[in-house]
Amino acid sequence: MKSRRVKDLMFGAAGMLLVLVVAVGIFWWVVTDPADGDDARSPSPRPADAAGAPGAEPPSDLGTDEAWFEELRLDAATLVTEGSLLHDVEAVGQDVVTSPDTVVAGRVSVEATVPFAVVADEVGGGTSVGAAADGQATVVRTVEVLGRDLRVTATGTVEAQDGRLVLEPSSIDIGGPDFFSDATATLVRQLVTIEHDIEGLPDGLVLQDVVVQDDGFRAYLRGESVRLVP
Repeated sequence: MKSRRVKDLMFGAAGMLLVLVVAVGIFWWVVTDPADGDDARSPSPRPADAAGAPGAEPPSDLGTDEAWFEELRLDAATLVTEGSLLHDVEAVGQDVVTSPDTVVAGRVSVEATVPFAVVADEVGGGTSVGAAADGQATVVRTVEVLGRDLRVTATGTVEAQDGRLVLEPSSIDIGGPDFFSDATATLVRQLVTIEHDIEGLPDGLVLQDVVVQDDGFRAYLRGESVRLVP
């Protein structure tokens, strides 16, 4: 019995030693490189190396007064220009070349919120615009029909069409009997259809998509060869 216990202890010690040797070997293999005289690992890229990556190369004809940026970002809580107001602006310009005369970006993407009030003011006539259920928007305005003022509430989807923000009514409510509302809705539909151009951004940006939020219309714009500074 004593001899068997000694053998068990010897086998146990040998197993632990084998596990230790394997673990040390794996660790050594991971932390070392082949001894070929050079470091086989690729060094961490420096900014100059990163700029030379495929698709991110500076132009070969860069002038002495020009500078190239692989990517520029701009975040602004509010952007105000003549006749325009945008909130929560996030812009990314790629392949940007600056010179004493201008700044041109190869590609630009912009996200910005158009406040409801901006669209309502463009329509005029005491119009109010707001969010509705299911990602839709509501327009409330007074229109003139047959020489009389009529208060109209229209609800519809908002889409990007031909680079413009378009609210197309899917339901129109003017009060009164259904047959009267349906007939009058046909007359006023165009008056509560909104088409809005997003202004205040560089030429060349095209509206791709728009989403209704609680505080306005979230617009997504893209463009190529955009002149940021005229």
